[in-house]
Amino acid sequence: MSFTRPHQPSFDDLGTPLHATTFVVVDLETTGGSPQQCGITEFGAVKIHGGEVIGEFQSLVDPGQSIPASISALTGITDAMVAARPGVEAVLPTFLEFCRGAVLVAHNAGFDIGFLNAALARLDYPRLDNPVVCTAALARRLVRDEVRNCKLATLAELFRCRTVPIHRALADARATVEVFHGLLERAGSFGVVTLEDLTAFAKVRNTPLFASRRSLVDGLPNAPGVYAFTGGTGEILYIGKATDLRARVRSYFGSDDRRKIVDLLKESVTVQHWLCPTPLEAAVTEVRLIHAHRPRYNRRSKTPQHGVYLKLTNERFPRLSIVREAKADGAAYLGPLPSRGAAVLVAEAVQDVVPLRRCTPRIGPRTRFPACALAEMGRCLSPCDGSVSPQRYAEAVAVVTAALTGDPTGVVAPLQARLHALARQGRFEEAAAVRNRLQAFATAVWRTRRLTPMVTAGVVVASRPVRTSSGGAAVEVVATAGGRLVATTRCRPDDIDTTADQLLQRAAAAGEPGLQAALPVRPEDAEEVELVTRWLEGRGVVLHHASAGLALGVAGGRQLAALQVRLSRVHRSTGRPASELAAKRTRRPPPVEHLAVSATLPP
Repeated sequence: MSFTRPHQPSFDDLGTPLHATTFVVVDLETTGGSPQQCGITEFGAVKIHGGEVIGEFQSLVDPGQSIPASISALTGITDAMVAARPGVEAVLPTFLEFCRGAVLVAHNAGFDIGFLNAALARLDYPRLDNPVVCTAALARRLVRDEVRNCKLATLAELFRCRTVPIHRALADARATVEVFHGLLERAGSFGVVTLEDLTAFAKVRNTPLFASRRSLVDGLPNAPGVYAFTGGTGEILYIGKATDLRARVRSYFGSDDRRKIVDLLKESVTVQHWLCPTPLEAAVTEVRLIHAHRPRYNRRSKTPQHGVYLKLTNERFPRLSIVREAKADGAAYLGPLPSRGAAVLVAEAVQDVVPLRRCTPRIGPRTRFPACALAEMGRCLSPCDGSVSPQRYAEAVAVVTAALTGDPTGVVAPLQARLHALARQGRFEEAAAVRNRLQAFATAVWRTRRLTPMVTAGVVVASRPVRTSSGGAAVEVVATAGGRLVATTRCRPDDIDTTADQLLQRAAAAGEPGLQAALPVRPEDAEEVELVTRWLEGRGVVLHHASAGLALGVAGGRQLAALQVRLSRVHRSTGRPASELAAKRTRRPPPVEHLAVSATLPP
């Protein structure tokens, strides 16, 4: 167990202040109510910061279809007005640039955001990832008893807005700005001062159950860490992590009405929490606590003991074996794999290419057995009947050894060729089976190659720059030993060398738990090492120390990673060619930066 020095939270640690947040208030006019069947006729947006308007955006758009007469009567926008206007494909890039980095605000936001995402999808753009605030949802929470409905015109009248909504995009966006400011004033009396407060506030429900349990949020800080719902007997029911503990726990009283959440809240009496200085430490703390307590309501990370390895045995005629433990016995290991079923798929992938024996008896120089059915089908080299020499069998073993510990091309390339051949022949079910084996093999090899260097690297200290909510500079510093996290902290850029030295001393004093030379990661450590490795692979990471050296690159690593991603996205249907499905492209989401405060890391 390690402890970080107590830290007094700063205002930057409490969330994103509303006065420091840039909002873009959006309104769209459309040809109808269906995002899939109707088009956008007008964009209107107003950018605000600190209560002041800092920009506006307006454009009529050719929707590519006729505008119904009823819509023209409502909005005043006719086919003639949009005939010479640019299409949505020309307007969207400028609009996205206008909204970059801002929180989107809309009245009945689901309508406007739905149309925007539908337009983006048709143009093969990624969905919007901006935070979204709905003024209609806020109004239902704040002023429902003061108005007959929560329509924009009604709210504009309530707040005496200077701009009257007229079903034109820019005018309605301007009216929504005034309504939004009025709602923020009301929300301030409920302690809503940050963006996180605001988004959570709009989701809070008032049912008796949720109202009676809302006091569980009292005392929770607006800081990153780990939380645990506990029952009346002290049993830990559920463990989770958050970049803002208060907002995350409060979200359980929001829009999630799944039976599991309702049952969890019925049983919960208190909420414990652990503060963490970095998101990485919060993630690792969550995993360790779940391993230790195995809460009933958690599904992930509860059974690390189920992990297995695929072993290429070290005997005269080696074979593939699924084992629970990796030993220093000269054998080659791949893993840990999440289950025996996953290991079977990986073994089948290798055996599809290299017909190693599958029988278990030891075969000595004079051992002879009748050939098995697999040998008669050409799927086993059959060393048991003496039909293959040790030298010829060793050549096949060398291909498997390279695939498990070096270059996987010897297995991947033949499987890819078989996959495409089966697809061309229309044998889609067989192609799907090969695809599943190839995906299992690629995933297992890529994961093993990424994680094993962390275990054998000894003590590692690294850092990366981050930004505070106010735009200030800070640095996260991380120390690991044997692949496991020892300590993390945050400091100013000027203090990076001193802080890195301090964490190095702590990591060296902690020893190197889990360090096993030339052995893969232990099943109970795999998820933690995965989290640490993912952090090290992030942008801007600087390696300060690695006592035994650290190299994360592998032969064919980039191609293997790309293959694994493509196959993981392949549609599971067997009615489409596997080669076509495997060729799908996906966009990698950008990295997310988080904030943090102080912590205690459990063992």
